[in-house]
Amino acid sequence: MDKYSFLNAAHTSYFAEVYDQYLTDPDSVEPSWRAFFQGFDFGVESSLDELEVPAHHTLMTETAGTGGEVSEHMHKEFQVVRLINGYRTRGHLFTKTNPVRKRRTYVPTLDIENFGLNTQDLDTIFTAGEIIGLGPKSLREIINHLQRIYCDAIGVEYIYIRKPELVDWIQNWVNINDNHPDFNKDQKRHILKKLNQAVAFEGFLHTKYVGQKRFSLEGNESLIPALDVIVERAAAMGVEQFVMGMAHRGRLNVLTNIFGKSAKDIFSEFDGKDYEQEIFDGDVKYHLGWTSDRKSDNGNQIKMNIAPNPSHLETVGAVVEGIVRAKQDAHYKDDFSKVLPIVVHGDAAIAGQGVVYEVVQMAKLDGYKTHGTIHMVVNNQIGFTTNYLDARSSTYCTDVGKVTLSPVLHVNADDVEAVCHAALFALEYRMRFESDVFIDLLGYRKYGHNEGDEPRFTQPILYKAIAKHKNPRDIYAEKLISEGVIEEGFVKQLEEEFKATLEEELEDSRKEDKTIITPFMADEWKEFTPVREWEMLDPVDTGYSKEKLTQIAKVLTELPENKKFIRKVVRLVDDRKKMFFDTDNLDWAMGELLAYGSLLEEGFGVRMSGQDVERGTFSHRHAVMKLEDSEEEVMLLNHISENQGTFQIYNSLLSEYAVVGFDYGYAMASPNTLTIWEAQFGDFSNGAQIMIDQYISAAEDKWKLQNGLVMFLPHGYEGQGAEHSSARMERYLQLCARDNMFVADVTTPAQMFHILRRQMKVNYRKPLIIFTPKSLLRHPKAVSSVNEFATGRFQEVLDDVSVNVDKVESLVFCTGKFYYDLLAEREKLDRDNVALVRIEQLFPLPVEQIDTILGKYHKATDVVWAQEEPRNMGAWSHLMMHYKGAQGFRVASRRYYASPAAGSAVRSKNRHQQVLDFVFDKSKDNMTRPK
Repeated sequence: MDKYSFLNAAHTSYFAEVYDQYLTDPDSVEPSWRAFFQGFDFGVESSLDELEVPAHHTLMTETAGTGGEVSEHMHKEFQVVRLINGYRTRGHLFTKTNPVRKRRTYVPTLDIENFGLNTQDLDTIFTAGEIIGLGPKSLREIINHLQRIYCDAIGVEYIYIRKPELVDWIQNWVNINDNHPDFNKDQKRHILKKLNQAVAFEGFLHTKYVGQKRFSLEGNESLIPALDVIVERAAAMGVEQFVMGMAHRGRLNVLTNIFGKSAKDIFSEFDGKDYEQEIFDGDVKYHLGWTSDRKSDNGNQIKMNIAPNPSHLETVGAVVEGIVRAKQDAHYKDDFSKVLPIVVHGDAAIAGQGVVYEVVQMAKLDGYKTHGTIHMVVNNQIGFTTNYLDARSSTYCTDVGKVTLSPVLHVNADDVEAVCHAALFALEYRMRFESDVFIDLLGYRKYGHNEGDEPRFTQPILYKAIAKHKNPRDIYAEKLISEGVIEEGFVKQLEEEFKATLEEELEDSRKEDKTIITPFMADEWKEFTPVREWEMLDPVDTGYSKEKLTQIAKVLTELPENKKFIRKVVRLVDDRKKMFFDTDNLDWAMGELLAYGSLLEEGFGVRMSGQDVERGTFSHRHAVMKLEDSEEEVMLLNHISENQGTFQIYNSLLSEYAVVGFDYGYAMASPNTLTIWEAQFGDFSNGAQIMIDQYISAAEDKWKLQNGLVMFLPHGYEGQGAEHSSARMERYLQLCARDNMFVADVTTPAQMFHILRRQMKVNYRKPLIIFTPKSLLRHPKAVSSVNEFATGRFQEVLDDVSVNVDKVESLVFCTGKFYYDLLAEREKLDRDNVALVRIEQLFPLPVEQIDTILGKYHKATDVVWAQEEPRNMGAWSHLMMHYKGAQGFRVASRRYYASPAAGSAVRSKNRHQQVLDFVFDKSKDNMTRPK
């Protein structure tokens, strides 16, 4: 008896359902079915390998280890199932999505002969049609349906998704109306109106500002109606805020036609006028951010934000995700869907910039997820002058999206209805499944990289085709005229009306003498005021009463009694209790935790992220403690008081660039949250250098953005080699100018406490770079009393209170951990004529306080700047630039080196000792001795 004879009578749609399940997860299928499908696949693939599939090929189930065979018709049903699956899997390779290039060819094709079918089967009825919602249909009808779904203006990639419910939803969605739009007349007219705005705006700029850079959208104008349909439909679905990031291409068009920025303001920027605000350098027009309120067609109020961005094109994606998460945490904890991130990429950038991969990897992580982002690629098929074949190894620029198994839609940018249809798919998918989705808008670039560039130098054939190609608006207008939706002359009237409005705006703009830059996210920043450098040096009371400190300390030093913790954790908490309540010597971790606890009690939020921050790279923090038997997490800082702020701390993915970008964005949108990024070692912040250069140091000057992000950078020479010694403070100090940020290298727990509290207690926000210690975390002398936390404030300079001023002959200025090395050496040498003064804040440099110190030690004949870093690193060059009197200092440092530190611990120790020797004996100049 044929073991599989029942197949001949069973229902094909059931087979297809089980086969789909088998393709997604073979192990989930009952073993006999799995064996059957394995045999079926083997038989077909063996034939395909020979590129000859016999017309009457019969699957012998002995391939699957049995002895029966399936009827020819049933076998053909399975071949049709396989054909359907072929379209679902590879249909995107055979679409009509490229408006100006002949697309590449791929083999094998979707020809029926490659699936064991032939022309004689075209009129045969197959029940496999039920899989795609057709019911029993002829093969010809099934193929036509598949061609319209998968091989027309939209190519869909999704079959790699591992969750059957997501695959089913996508397949049901694309089956509706053969994956084609079904807009009514009013909707079509509205789409045409937005498309006309996009085309006419670019044409207007092209004639009024000849040759000026604008990074036009021409060739991808359908982006505007796509964004418009997302905003309108999302508002109807309950979205209240949009946060968008995009680079240059089409930005001005988006600002005007989606975000409602006045064309007058854009024209004013084109005219190159000076800025209304004097202390502000500004930026080029296609980098600027914007915030506006938009009323949707159904009357909903929507907050619109487009983040400012530099020329590092993909940097803004990380910032956008941080802004979105901050808004979700602050306003929509119960429904994250209320804030929608949209990131618009360029095709060369999304494929070539590694930060995109880092951001994509954040999408599902607790500390960084925003419950789905719509990624849209303005695909010009070129990067400056580089053809796409030279710009990536992957088939598509969007292949990075497959990292998180996100669906990808490739759409012909000339077919605006298809583009809007794909945009609606992306929105519904994101809202339903809280996942990322990618749209690859395949168009072209009408002009060069900028409007002054000549693209025919490098792409002559392509640009011949582009020169003859109609714009998407005119293509769509012809379609609507043929459908009877509009009449001849309708588009001309639309264009004339829109251009008349632009002419009025241009005339009004030229009546203005100055350009006014509107602040980004002004609502979040209305309580904060920009300040100048000298105001950053004003004293700030950051003390916190002893009584309240005691209450916080009780919470931080008492573990829940009904939970079992690792013995070392119990001992650690007991030690903290003793240091606060018995010895009155609080260590670094306690100082840091008390700072957070006090701010939380006052209602501020605290967020920290970075690699291994929960317990700390050096196991000092233990802000998160886990139970021994269940790994349940306990965060004592979230139990300070009833109405406290929220404490969040997250171990990050192994990323600096994207994580710093995210946390910067978070701080930008949440100024009342102390937002901290900690480097595992300070050296690793190199990976975030673009964020540091383009945002942290320059954003206020370029974009009027305040930001209070704190960066903890472990720094100190302890013989751990070149990559674990220096946070490269010289780089940060070189970026310091006017009033752009704070840079500090603090030496006591109380100083850490006060500087973190100062960050939130002032009515302005500046980035704060703190070079944090490693060895001082448990140094017996790096301790503070409770009273030092309760009273006073952060001290920019710490004088030496242990010396007799009249005896001091040598005055040594230093910073950071090196102070304790100098202190130990002074004690060893028993030198009471040397004063050690710590400069705790390196920028803004406390010049007046340094002058006061120099005046106090007027008998000192030797003034030294001492640092453990090489001469060409550390703070010395910064001191020379910012303090005129430093030119007369004697410098004690390591020599000039290319590498921050020696790999040999012995050599490192020797060099360190040479610097110490020279500090206390000027005759021992290590700069003139070997090694």
